[in-house]
Amino acid sequence: MQQSDRSSSQIEELEAFVAVAQLGSFAKAAQALERDASVISKRVKQLEQRLATPLFSRTTRRVVLTEVGEIYFSRVRTILDELRDANRQVGDLAATPQGLLRISLPQTFGRRWISPLLPKFLSRYPDIRIDARFTDRFVDVVAEGFDATVRLGLMLDSTLKTRKVGTYRNVLAASPTYLERRGYPSDPDELQEHSCLGFLSHASWPDWPLTRGGVRKSIRPKGALVADNSEALLEAALQGAGIILAPDWLVGPEIRAGKLAEILAGWAGPSDYGVFIVLPPGRMVPAKTRAFIEEIARAIKSNWRGETPLPSQRHSTDDAPQGDEQSSSGAREA
Repeated sequence: MQQSDRSSSQIEELEAFVAVAQLGSFAKAAQALERDASVISKRVKQLEQRLATPLFSRTTRRVVLTEVGEIYFSRVRTILDELRDANRQVGDLAATPQGLLRISLPQTFGRRWISPLLPKFLSRYPDIRIDARFTDRFVDVVAEGFDATVRLGLMLDSTLKTRKVGTYRNVLAASPTYLERRGYPSDPDELQEHSCLGFLSHASWPDWPLTRGGVRKSIRPKGALVADNSEALLEAALQGAGIILAPDWLVGPEIRAGKLAEILAGWAGPSDYGVFIVLPPGRMVPAKTRAFIEEIARAIKSNWRGETPLPSQRHSTDDAPQGDEQSSSGAREA
């Protein structure tokens, strides 16, 4: 018999024993537990054999606890009550969004896309508390005790269950003032004559791999500023310091507001990058985590591209947000 089966059988023995002790009858205990009287009798006998002592004095009319049975009953009844309370509490946690939700978020994406969602999320689920950690390092969701982590890029591992909630691509953009001063490049090769802003943490740096309609070009840009923080580069681009290659989730709002302009429309960095929520292994996902996942998926579905798509996206559905379940993890940041 496996350990889980043995434990289940022992719990059934205790439930039968307590019911008989409380009701003073095998028949009444069987009725209360909705089992046959023969099953209740068998469970009690198994318990007595395991303990090597009788727990009841039986007559044709009465079932009375022995002295040992009285002591055992006083202890076991409390244990069973606590076990039932624990089962109810776990059931409530699984069914109702509540408790502490520990999440790990990429710094820039987390601040721009997740942070604005949290106040409304907490208002909707007042029994949830959030512990949010913002970091760009690789987080081990299991070893570090997180309920979920958000990762960006390419999924390189297949050991953890994840939910893909969106896809994105890297686009080229510059401020109108920069383009008025330096002109619009008409081909990726012309980027060599421009001031480009380099993101040191990009997987392909120091190159910019660009594609359009199956044509690939790799450009090694030049410029006066490189940084390992995408928000710093975005600010520099907004102030006219140069051309930026950045995720559309970062520069898209600025393009729609007219603060940046997409250049070399159709040319883009890798377009198979995604936004993934990585979960610990196991089939059961707590209600608090499910609620968080759906909140992000809903926000991305409604706001990811904004009301006005970027010029090169108007006739494309390749990058529409997705919500398919996957069994992979480990994202390389883009």
